Amino acid sequence: MSSIGKLMKQAARMQQQMEQIQAQLAARTVEATSGGGAVKVVAKCDGSLASVKIDPQALNPSDAQLLEDMIVTAANQALGQAKDIANAEMGKVTSGLNLPGLG
Repeated sequence: MSSIGKLMKQAARMQQQMEQIQAQLAARTVEATSGGGAVKVVAKCDGSLASVKIDPQALNPSDAQLLEDMIVTAANQALGQAKDIANAEMGKVTSGLNLPGLG
């Protein structure tokens, strides 16, 4: 088989592996909390949010800004964890490749 044929076969196999990993990441979740657990955010490893839970005791209208900040903090932490997991999983597929632009 020619080297271009081997490369095409390898690329097709890698694409299939990446699609499988993306499907697994869409089902995998991480969670983060802030405010001592007053806010809990669950994110999927595909980069989307799955849920936000707020302790009813944190629902004080005079502290709305604090609650908003806690939600943003927890969401950013969960999405950061999800991104790290996704990058690690995708890196497993592309490791060992020495192609320009895929480093």
